Amino acid sequence: MLNISNRRSFLEGFGLSAIGLSLGFNLYGAEATNEPAGDKDPKPKTSSKDQEKSSKGLNPNVFIHIASSGLVSIVCHRSEMGQGIRSSLPVLLADELGADMASVKIIQADGDKAYGDQNTDGSNSIRGIYDDMRRAAATARMMLEAEAGKRWNSPSKDLISEGGFVHNIKTKAKFGFGDLAEDAGRGKIPDPKDVVHRPDKELKHVGKILPLIDGPAYVEGKAIFGADVKLPNMLIAIIARPPVVGGKVSKFDSKAALAVNGVKKVVTMPVPSQPYIFQPWGGIAVIADNTWAAMKGRDALNVTWEHGPNETYNTPDFRKELEASVKKSGTVLRQLGDVEKSLGSAAKTLESSYFVPHIPHVSMEPPVAIARFSKENGGSCEVWAPTQNPQAAKTEVARILGLDESRVTVHVTLLGGGFGRKSKADFVSEAAFLAKELGVPVRVQWTRSDDIHNDYLNTISAQQISAGVDKKGKVVAWRHRTAFPPIGSLFNPKANVPGDGDLQQGVLDLALSVPNVTAEGCEANSHVRTGWLRSVYNIFHAFAINSFIDEIAHETKRDMKDLFLEMIGPDRKLTLEELGVKDLKNYGGALDKHPVDAGRLRNVINQVAKNSKWDKRKSLKGKALGLAAHRSFLSYVAVVAATSKRKDGSLWVEEVWVVIDAGKVVNVDRVRAQMEGSVLNSMNHALYGGVTHKNGAVEQSNFDGVRLIRMGDEPRQIHVEIMNSSLAPGGVGEPGVPPVAPAIANSIFALTKERIRHFPMLRQNS
Repeated sequence: MLNISNRRSFLEGFGLSAIGLSLGFNLYGAEATNEPAGDKDPKPKTSSKDQEKSSKGLNPNVFIHIASSGLVSIVCHRSEMGQGIRSSLPVLLADELGADMASVKIIQADGDKAYGDQNTDGSNSIRGIYDDMRRAAATARMMLEAEAGKRWNSPSKDLISEGGFVHNIKTKAKFGFGDLAEDAGRGKIPDPKDVVHRPDKELKHVGKILPLIDGPAYVEGKAIFGADVKLPNMLIAIIARPPVVGGKVSKFDSKAALAVNGVKKVVTMPVPSQPYIFQPWGGIAVIADNTWAAMKGRDALNVTWEHGPNETYNTPDFRKELEASVKKSGTVLRQLGDVEKSLGSAAKTLESSYFVPHIPHVSMEPPVAIARFSKENGGSCEVWAPTQNPQAAKTEVARILGLDESRVTVHVTLLGGGFGRKSKADFVSEAAFLAKELGVPVRVQWTRSDDIHNDYLNTISAQQISAGVDKKGKVVAWRHRTAFPPIGSLFNPKANVPGDGDLQQGVLDLALSVPNVTAEGCEANSHVRTGWLRSVYNIFHAFAINSFIDEIAHETKRDMKDLFLEMIGPDRKLTLEELGVKDLKNYGGALDKHPVDAGRLRNVINQVAKNSKWDKRKSLKGKALGLAAHRSFLSYVAVVAATSKRKDGSLWVEEVWVVIDAGKVVNVDRVRAQMEGSVLNSMNHALYGGVTHKNGAVEQSNFDGVRLIRMGDEPRQIHVEIMNSSLAPGGVGEPGVPPVAPAIANSIFALTKERIRHFPMLRQNS
């Protein structure tokens, strides 16, 4: 454990005392041991208001338990992968409850439907459940106050919960939460419609800079990630998976693998069938008593593969198919006016095509999972994994083992990054399958090459945007065609045209004040497993849209900012009719609560222009600015990038300004960190990223082929402004990514007059 003096600054971040630490935040996995990384304390769990009341405290719902000792246990049901959800979500509940942070313990939830949606994806962990989490905490607070009011014979208006006590405002008397917990737990749970949130001004920590709860464990190397879990008698599995999707094993040399010292067994994995969803990839598993032996054993297998129908998939050829697809009419998903007529009569018509290849996730921690199977009582399985979606993992494990889900337990460890890759459960079910086959605990470890070769890649895309401009340089027609194999093909192999659920990401929800608009989804067949990657389709939609607006500005000799603002139009909240769409999925958010707000988009553009001194950019020497802005996951982000040339002539993204309007913000520091990380993540994609396929297989194997930016590539400064807002929370983890790439592309053009319309920007052989 950290000594008290070293933890002083951490404690002071929450105003904690050193003596209070024993009841402070339980740093999940703070001490690495040889035992499973799971909190052994019983988790408060109930799924209905008809639950049996706990006689040992207050347990009004699955998220909060208050013990008679005064200890407040708060369940974090989302996965921690560096975004700081364990440092944000429990604080929201504690603030609403009025708890003393020194008496709060965080429990990491296992996968369980009782918690509702646990998928840590789609930038939804705050925005999607903000009100629900406050309601859960407010329920407990109201029950405590009801019990205190009963004892004092005082009305609720005279009571306030703060610092772990219920205070009587008039008499100055107080009861500790622990003193009230057992009796309050026997009381009636308020109906959700009767639960009242406390005023926002009483939330003492929300909206402030909060400490990173797991920070000390990260720094000391005591945090428990997937590969840190060690079980007695555990073996290690390394799997040779088909290099081409749909492929299978033809032959292999098990004797050569078994001859490697330490190798215990060779197991044939189940062959997946369409739809692939989250099934194991198939292949041959080599099981050994250590990772190195398993890897060398796999090398010795000498597998011959039957590649299947996707063996003919080659990136250059498919790029041509996509580019041909967007030259033809597609499925119209957004329509205003008569675009074709307007294009034909425009004073000037402009048209450009854009291409973005498959992008891999390459999170710092490759996939890994540990499983232990028991034959007793019909069979059960316990899993430890860095999963973003423990319920999906639980479902997939149950499927592959033929068990009821109630017989499967999924413990969530810390994640060394996720970016959407770890929301898929294939690596988890691999471990479960092998644990049952071998009868001992098994850890399936992916290498970096496995991670790149067998990823659920972000989809490949081509886009064509056409615009008609009148004599005054005003855009009067806008046609956007986009072709990419949709993620839906993972669930339905026949899905080959993007739909409105796909084009909601930056195309259908683009605020435009252009009289003639069309958006079309064009055909593209899938040859790989596609999946969610941080900001998903917004990556290439924002790239094309912002790049093309910059092209129009250049061709019409206008300022890009001024043109963009003119195209957005005046401040307003656009209706479906004004957008020209029949429906808008809107990332699951209600349109009345999260409208397409032209004013918010305009505001972030104006603010980032001010922060970067956009209007004075022509006076800069040796560097140039590029601007981009985008709405995604119900938040609005604008970016300005400054690019310069080094002495050797190479390009350097020297400085970046980011402005985000994400509505209400819980943890300012984590939002700032997410924006900074978004800049670097997007630079990876834009400058060097993407993988290519030859004969159906990914050509790159490691960081020599999938290059990430290095310290010398990073901007010397990333400026982040978080706009103050009282509006409903939007997403944060993903919205910072999309506008970065086009801002860089536009700055490169401003500096060099070279227009880049594809990724990777600095490696032109894609």
